[in-house]
Amino acid sequence: MRQARLHRIATAGPDDTAGLAALIAGGKVAPGAIRAILGKTEGNGCVNDFTRAFAVSALRAALAPHLDAAALDGIALVMSGGTEGALSPHLLVFEEVAAEAGQTGPALAIGSHVTPNLAPEDLGRPAQIAAVAEGVRAAMAAAGIDDPEDVHFVQVKCPLLTAARIAEARARGAEPALTDTLKSMGASRGASALGVAVALGEIGTEVAATLRIGQDLDHYATRASTSAGVELMGHEILVMGMAEGWAGPLAIDHAVMADGIDIEPVRAALARLGLSAPGQLPQVQADRVVALLAKAEPGTSGVLRGLRHTMLDDSDISATRHARAFTGGALAGLVGRADLFVSGGAEHQGPDGGGPVAVIVDRQEVGA
Repeated sequence: MRQARLHRIATAGPDDTAGLAALIAGGKVAPGAIRAILGKTEGNGCVNDFTRAFAVSALRAALAPHLDAAALDGIALVMSGGTEGALSPHLLVFEEVAAEAGQTGPALAIGSHVTPNLAPEDLGRPAQIAAVAEGVRAAMAAAGIDDPEDVHFVQVKCPLLTAARIAEARARGAEPALTDTLKSMGASRGASALGVAVALGEIGTEVAATLRIGQDLDHYATRASTSAGVELMGHEILVMGMAEGWAGPLAIDHAVMADGIDIEPVRAALARLGLSAPGQLPQVQADRVVALLAKAEPGTSGVLRGLRHTMLDDSDISATRHARAFTGGALAGLVGRADLFVSGGAEHQGPDGGGPVAVIVDRQEVGA
């Protein structure tokens, strides 16, 4: 019987690993048990957001004295740039440990997988969909999850194109799917999301291969969150679900927002996990929300519930940055805290303008 442990650590900057180091020194985190670290960093979340790579480098340096190279390379380090509004930078450290004797499931189950590097010309194409689908299945196997219905959320860190990567592909006689580096982020996120949908049985392999990535938005995953970054060329995947082979107080559920202020499905997911309030969660319940992960999307219509918005028309600030702040504020108002893992850019992740949400809570009452 296994148990997932999750530590939420506030950070003072992308290179701040002091909180993690303190937990390791205090015996509260075992480096060898870490399966994934997710992080929100305060960069712009665009192609040139090097806060993600900076954070990964700092985390690897902090863990290197405790782990050999193979173990370190096996940890999924998923950094998501952009903490617009009042979103608070933080880390989510996932551990897998042995459950105490006598505990029973089901409980939060986790499994991670790091895929081989992707050729630049395969980004945004069926080869990327297939690579992610295979990686999700491997992460499910690591988690001991056989039924895709038991998966509640899949977090994927995927690559993007740079001018150098485009040039490298062309030097080999290969042509990338697109040459706009910013748009490559959306293509990579979209293909990765479709890979999750294929692995979970939401979209057939043949159908996924025929879709126009980023355009046929009526085909989407309901449990995928994908984030593109310059710091890798493969995919780092974390599967989260509920399984009988896992015990402990943590549980996960998910919801799908129809738009950026559609909080009622999230409220329903919280209620299924034992947290219920007519308005914002009271403090005693907010403290039991261990993590909230969500996708934010401005939508392609330029309209929200019949009213025009300007997120797509702002040439100074990327629409994904607007969306993170907007949806992050709505969700923070619901759960009463702002250290939320809200990621922008939801191509094929929930309906156009909306996005999937996952909530992980501690089922144990405070003081119990």
